[in-house]
Amino acid sequence: MKTPIRLQPLVDDGLVDEVISQLMSGKEATVYMIRCGDAIRCAKVYKEATKRSFKKAAQYQEGRKTKNSRRGRAMEKGSKYGREEQEKAWQNAEVDALYKCAAAKIRVPVPYGCFDGVLLMELITNIHGDVAPRLNDVTEMSQEQAQTQHYVMMGYVVRMLCAGIVHGDLSEFNVLVDKNGPVIIDLPQAVDASANNNAKAMLFRDVNNMTDYYSQFAPELAATKYAKEMWALYEQGELTPETQLTGLFEEDTTAADVDSVLEEINAAFEEAQERRERMSDANNDEY
Repeated sequence: MKTPIRLQPLVDDGLVDEVISQLMSGKEATVYMIRCGDAIRCAKVYKEATKRSFKKAAQYQEGRKTKNSRRGRAMEKGSKYGREEQEKAWQNAEVDALYKCAAAKIRVPVPYGCFDGVLLMELITNIHGDVAPRLNDVTEMSQEQAQTQHYVMMGYVVRMLCAGIVHGDLSEFNVLVDKNGPVIIDLPQAVDASANNNAKAMLFRDVNNMTDYYSQFAPELAATKYAKEMWALYEQGELTPETQLTGLFEEDTTAADVDSVLEEINAAFEEAQERRERMSDANNDEY
């Protein structure tokens, strides 16, 4: 195919030898299959902020730190330089999260570097060497497979939390499935678990999204309370990567906090809206 403008500099510099095809186009980036020497990889080309439809970006960027004080002040003021640096920080956040996840033994694509808004990384494939399907495209699964994969995903969420991050947009649309099971993708919106006030709500949404999906094949999973269990352990400083979760959680029987209840209702409403948007985006993706 004709080399996209954003990928041409990488071809000129010898980082990419050939652009084979476009894999998908989403709300925040377009992904291409590329050849680097003898290896087939993928290139994620981030869309410019003005063309990106990712909503509530400020919620995800809260708590992200920069070591450069000048850069930090510019980002807070929203100057042209600050916006440019904020965009770089958004893109680098995914690279940082990928390395943290890999170090925590979470299955994610191997990153090979981010160059001028283009992330080069491993292409996840199935047993036939074709691009691995998204979990959303897996319509048949045994009860045992669903239980096993759900437990694996809960373990990955725990490991991310112990590494100090929450995915923030985890769902069946951001998980690929290869011969060895689920692989988590799309992490530019990953948040700092201790510095972002929205981290708890995002973690609950991530866990609920995965539970809702796997519950189609293993209905008993719908009654589990992994999010509440792991967050309680995290707040108490008792959560470790090796923690064996049970999915059980004893609710507080004291008088209900009306504000908290309303927050949960609003969060559930927003979650439903975002799920509809993700389904719409998935249907509009170009492969």
